[in-house]
Amino acid sequence: MTLAPPHPEPSLVLERVGLRYGRGPEVLSDIDLSLPRGSFTFLTGPSGAGKSSLLKLCYLELKPSRGLIRLFGEDVDALKSSKVQALRRRIGVVLQDFRLIDHLSVFENVALPLRVAGESRNSYASDVIELLNWVGLGHRMGALPPTLSGGEKQRCAIARAVIAKPDLLIADEPTGNVDPEIGARLLRLFSEMNRMGATVLIATHDVGLIDHVSARTLRLDAGRLNAAQVSPPTRPGRAA
Repeated sequence: MTLAPPHPEPSLVLERVGLRYGRGPEVLSDIDLSLPRGSFTFLTGPSGAGKSSLLKLCYLELKPSRGLIRLFGEDVDALKSSKVQALRRRIGVVLQDFRLIDHLSVFENVALPLRVAGESRNSYASDVIELLNWVGLGHRMGALPPTLSGGEKQRCAIARAVIAKPDLLIADEPTGNVDPEIGARLLRLFSEMNRMGATVLIATHDVGLIDHVSARTLRLDAGRLNAAQVSPPTRPGRAA
């Protein structure tokens, strides 16, 4: 008798998670979230609903006040800090404040995850150049972040997040500073990463962005995920 292969562990699981800052009220309450491996999920909701805080929990910048987080099958709370850092290296993150390193060029910022992983410049230079051309920054490879526009910084941050082909890609309003044409190109990049196996979670206000990909959509309201507005998970299609 041939046994069916075991169902793969989700990339990320949050169970009954709550978050408060200091002694204030909870900004997130009773969050239950599971991201199956290879899934594509949008997170929506009004400003102040807690989307950025939820994403910070997902990529382990914040610890929950209560509840359980499992990342790639590991109970994060039970792990040593060195193991947590190893798990975080499997995540690509795009933040609204970009967090580029001002004294490094665009090329060097994008290549940083590969340098940290110990790869040589000869092994990654062509990949970095190809990706920068794809996001429209081929002509700005030697520029420093302070000389970039907001949209250029956004594209640099996205390129840095995907260059190492992360297992989990988390993006906070990744198309908020770019024109529709570049936004569509970036969405195709996220879709291609997903097609290659990455689990993708994108927080966005852009309804038009959501309309271009067949994906599960979650809505966060006042710190709670609204289960009534969770559509069935589907495999994302190719962006228009």
